Amino acid sequence: MIERYSTPEMIRLWSPENKTQRWLDAEIAVCAGLEHFGQIPEGTTEKIRAGAKFDLARMAELEKETRHDVMAFVKNVAENLGEEGRYVHYGVTSYDIVDTALALLLKESATQVIERAKALREVIRARASEHKDTIMIGRTHGIHAEPITFGFKLATWLDEMNNNITRLETARTSVAVGKISGAVGTHANISPEVEAYVLAGLGLGVAPISTQIIARDRHAELMSALTITACSLERFATEIRNLARTEIREVQEYFAQGQKGSSAMPHKRNPWNCETVSGLARVVRGNLGAMLESMATWHERDLTNSSVERIILPDTTTLLDWMLWKFANILETLIVYPENMKRNLKLMGDLVCSEQIMLSLIATGMSREEAYGVAQRNAAKSWAGEDFRTSVETDPDVVARLSKQDVEHCFDIHYHLKHLKHTFEVLDI
Repeated sequence: MIERYSTPEMIRLWSPENKTQRWLDAEIAVCAGLEHFGQIPEGTTEKIRAGAKFDLARMAELEKETRHDVMAFVKNVAENLGEEGRYVHYGVTSYDIVDTALALLLKESATQVIERAKALREVIRARASEHKDTIMIGRTHGIHAEPITFGFKLATWLDEMNNNITRLETARTSVAVGKISGAVGTHANISPEVEAYVLAGLGLGVAPISTQIIARDRHAELMSALTITACSLERFATEIRNLARTEIREVQEYFAQGQKGSSAMPHKRNPWNCETVSGLARVVRGNLGAMLESMATWHERDLTNSSVERIILPDTTTLLDWMLWKFANILETLIVYPENMKRNLKLMGDLVCSEQIMLSLIATGMSREEAYGVAQRNAAKSWAGEDFRTSVETDPDVVARLSKQDVEHCFDIHYHLKHLKHTFEVLDI
């Protein structure tokens, strides 16, 4: 992933140095397992641990000869060891090392993403609490519906992030398994006992069965959880973009001193950070498709998944980590305009209270169809430019059935919000 959309933590985690170190960690852990069960001489692991090292430039040279990255790595490590070097990669196949190391990297990167998601969740919680009572219009199909509060809108985001975190934690557990089971997974040269010992030492679970690789349904599960989270961020970012439109202007991204919105139009203040988050979600969705296709391999394995995963696993975890960090900053600094929310709510003379007029008329004995018609015909006048409340208050059918107090109650905006306290309590806001 390009540095522009990467955090320092993910740059370090997915660096070639760190990836290769995880290979070495896995190799040394295998030696420790073999020695523990008396299958290689006592003291071998300590000698290997003390002397084993690798050089990426030297590995690149060796790969020109071997045309195999893991064999280049093994040869490079052995070059720095004595007789004990013959026990490096003893009894294992390349993907015993690669898949186990990948599990370590994915476990660590998933943990990083989860921590970012939790940090964003707390920003959402704080802003939702701040705006519990900031009344605004709710919209369906882009059209005014009924009143909500900005805190309620944010509470829906909080609930979604709770779900995302649960999915990510489950997927982290699924993907945090290794395999030390040999060329086709039959434990021909490494026993299940050694495998269990090695993986426990690395802090990983054991795949109940594997071929030459761990089945990619686990990786697809993680990619799905990452993608759903990215899509949530796109939903949130798209909402901010819509609410920031000039004719709505209920929120605005923070605009710094000296910031420029356009090279041609000095007045511009664009929601460009939210647009970036929305755009990057498309990349993540595309990566999921590639991962799902990588679940199918020929027989006990082929290489169709390998090249794909070298790109999409580092890129997707890195992208989502950055997106979560960026959106937390967007929301934390988001400018909210309560007065504009009130202004928009009052457009067309409280037209959004039409349901309460209908229900109040039904309560007097009027049929639902007739009551709907009364409310709708007055709403139609409002769409034509008249004030809805004035129309209702002078409508003969309304006057005949509802008192002034009844009508006043119908236009009480707080009627719609009376149960929001329950919602906030459920979500611990």
